[in-house]
Amino acid sequence: MADGFPPLDARAPYQVTDADRAAIAAAISQDEIVELALTLGNIPAPSGKELEVANYVHDWMAREGFSPRKVGATPERPNIIGTYGGKGSNTIGGKNLLFTAHLDTEAPTWNPDLDAYKYAPETLANPEWEKCWLEDGKLYGYPIANDRGPMSCFMIAAKALKTAGYDLAGKLYLTACPGEIGPEPIEEHRGVAYMGKDIGAHYLFHHGGVAPDYAIAAEGCDFGLTWVGCGYAVFRLRVWGEGVFTPLLEHPATAAQHPNPIYRIGKLTDAIHAWSGAYETNNRYESPGGVAQPRSQIDSIRGGVPFAFGAGTEVVNLYLEVGLTPKQRVADVQRSLEAMVRDNGLGRIDIEPVVARHGFEADAREVAPLVAAVDDATRLSLGHPVALADPVYSSMWRDHNVFNMQRIPAITTGFRRWRPTPQDLVDSALVYALTALAICGRADAGDGV
Repeated sequence: MADGFPPLDARAPYQVTDADRAAIAAAISQDEIVELALTLGNIPAPSGKELEVANYVHDWMAREGFSPRKVGATPERPNIIGTYGGKGSNTIGGKNLLFTAHLDTEAPTWNPDLDAYKYAPETLANPEWEKCWLEDGKLYGYPIANDRGPMSCFMIAAKALKTAGYDLAGKLYLTACPGEIGPEPIEEHRGVAYMGKDIGAHYLFHHGGVAPDYAIAAEGCDFGLTWVGCGYAVFRLRVWGEGVFTPLLEHPATAAQHPNPIYRIGKLTDAIHAWSGAYETNNRYESPGGVAQPRSQIDSIRGGVPFAFGAGTEVVNLYLEVGLTPKQRVADVQRSLEAMVRDNGLGRIDIEPVVARHGFEADAREVAPLVAAVDDATRLSLGHPVALADPVYSSMWRDHNVFNMQRIPAITTGFRRWRPTPQDLVDSALVYALTALAICGRADAGDGV
């Protein structure tokens, strides 16, 4: 095993060989995997509008013999679940492995009345939001990077196993989920239309008829891996003041004395900035499975009604996003923010977490066989041991959190996150295929090793 992945004596359930590598690699077509990634990537799928690309994944799995199903909280936003293997006839059988990737990609809302408050015109005009292409040996487009490129890799990995004649003893689940990148229902933006993670892998686990022993969230990790994932909270800081008719207003000596709470935002943001720096330093979490660095920033400010002017406003809402490591609880962060407000004499500010999702990590010993399988696959495919992923990949939400939350040992791993090459896709597909073989085992290979 690579350094930093205890226990060092861990082994995958089944041992893959050079002959396995050669047979499966021969079944992976670079042209096919690039075509699939580009096709999926060029179907627009901002969060909330995943149906078209979900249907494409479903139909592809049906054509390739993976018996797909649709399972969704709503018919417009289904999870797609394909299966392969599960043919073990021995007493122990193979272990079950679930791959998951998300269908949606980060994007503006495409509502001009909302996007005008968040994006510069040139940002909105960036073609990479919803277009993908191959240029100078690199793949461009946000949908390939996040997350339909890695999705294509495990789809082709499953096909390569099937083409090469590897029946699996354990069951391999191929899942594509809506809503992983957000959004979250907040304020008047409520209801199923604004749901993200609740209707994706979380819904799939509870209602999708899956029974994995291990799970992999296929996302760009620069070929590293981690079994740590941060959560997050969004705190609404409601700043109260007094509305005063503008002609009656007596100009105060300082902004802090102004009755309009908008004028006190400067002091509040300075206090939040100082709090955030200390928060990052004091809550850094290091473990054998990854480093989690929880960070925070103000995402939005709302106060007053632009067309109903004349007396300022009595309330301003500030929305603060705060990362949560697997060892943190939202209540502790709320108390810390409340202390920050008191210590800085900021007056009446009500604080409430309007979103809360804790972080999770796998038990190091329980996840070790999966890590060993990826390590074996990486050595055979890339010629070197697997490495621990960069802390950025263990400092964000990824859907391995869903499975670690449910005590299913899970990791996230995948190809080069930014500007992957066609060879990166091929290499990633081979790593995924060999990992699946190492976990699920061959149906005719006995009880494993």
